Amino acid sequence: VQLQASGGGLVQAGGSLRLSCAASGGTFSRYAMGWFRQAPGKEGEFVVAVSVSGGTTYYADSVKGRFTVSRDNAKNTVYLQMNSLKPEDTAVYYCAVRTIAAITTIYREAYEYFYWGQGTLVTVSS
Repeated sequence: VQLQASGGGLVQAGGSLRLSCAASGGTFSRYAMGWFRQAPGKEGEFVVAVSVSGGTTYYADSVKGRFTVSRDNAKNTVYLQMNSLKPEDTAVYYCAVRTIAAITTIYREAYEYFYWGQGTLVTVSS
């Protein structure tokens, strides 16, 4: 499985960005997906996860109400809509996939994911 993340960039505080993560190889509709991020000089952190079915999502408290995850199985892509961005959202964002997953289970730990994208940089200026 290969993942290609895109959509990062420079945005002012309060602005929006939409990240995309396109998967190739395997059966995307059977995968659980997640987004993680790593800010400069900090450890990586969980952002959001979406279940195989797409019907279950879980957000980190820091992004709840501002970020929305969605998946389009026809396009083998998961999206992360980020609104009301804050300078503290500045980070490299990584998408990840777990290829063996229960239909409605959410996976919140990095070690639970099998494949990772290359990351896309989001910079939020104040």
